[in-house]
Amino acid sequence: MATTLFLLAAIMLGGSNAQLRLSPTFYAKTCPNVSNIVRSVLQQAEKHDIWIFPKILRLHFHDCFVNGCDASLLLNGTESEQMAPPNLSTEGYAVIDDIKTALEKACPRVVSCADILALSAQVSVSLGGGPKWKVPLGRRDSLSAHREGTGGLPSPHDSLANIATRFKSLGLDSTDLVALSGAHTFGRAQCDAFSDRLYNFNNVSGKIDPTLNATYAKALQQRCPRGGVATNLVDLDEQTSLNFDNNYFLNLKNRRGLLQSDQELFSTNGAETVAIVNRFASSQSQFFASFGKAMIKMGNISPLTGSNGEIRLDCRKIN
Repeated sequence: MATTLFLLAAIMLGGSNAQLRLSPTFYAKTCPNVSNIVRSVLQQAEKHDIWIFPKILRLHFHDCFVNGCDASLLLNGTESEQMAPPNLSTEGYAVIDDIKTALEKACPRVVSCADILALSAQVSVSLGGGPKWKVPLGRRDSLSAHREGTGGLPSPHDSLANIATRFKSLGLDSTDLVALSGAHTFGRAQCDAFSDRLYNFNNVSGKIDPTLNATYAKALQQRCPRGGVATNLVDLDEQTSLNFDNNYFLNLKNRRGLLQSDQELFSTNGAETVAIVNRFASSQSQFFASFGKAMIKMGNISPLTGSNGEIRLDCRKIN
């Protein structure tokens, strides 16, 4: 049963002459059924692709971490963010297009693609069994892509120190880091995101990551053999990878985190993230509450508001 979070979700944005507000009620008069429309399209999409919910959530992450939550990720073109290495495995764009088409029919030229990503992420999590939160709305869409910024996206091979520094630079603390990493409680990852842990850890040939459970490592070697297909997919959570729950944190405690960047949250000696992992492993409700708060904070990274940017008619290109 999804947990509803009663969170203060109106975020004040400072400006030189005025304060602009992201608010869950931004479309109350101009497109009152926006959430229902998003939910309906996603429910239909899930009938054709059981993995669509984690795919959509990932799009929102990858958009916000590059120059803010401005839908720049969705723009097509040879210099698009989609063509940068960290985004080559992202999927779900066609479903965002379907949501935009449905909203343009109901509320022409009203709902931004950036807000579609934010709402779709929340609905995907809740439909997957996770928490609900009131999404602050009122973002506008960028006028260009920011491919040069994709190098700042967290990598599954990054150390905890590097990832924590990146999160801190965006106003996200250690609790936010652990909570948002919990998004890996559902979905899948390609073999090349973790195969170095199985065969070449720290560039030592034949070395297995010592933080990886030995039995789990052998099972992963069967799924991702040396020299095998790098794009083969493995469930991030071997037990409940279609459900949004706190099993991810139990996996970390059992040294069964698939990605190095995930396992380091628990296996890095002296890290403040260890206690947070323990707390979320013990209490799904605490994880859900912290995840909702962290998603609101992430969704408020450098949004375009007011007269900045535009409301795209097609999420793939500027007007």
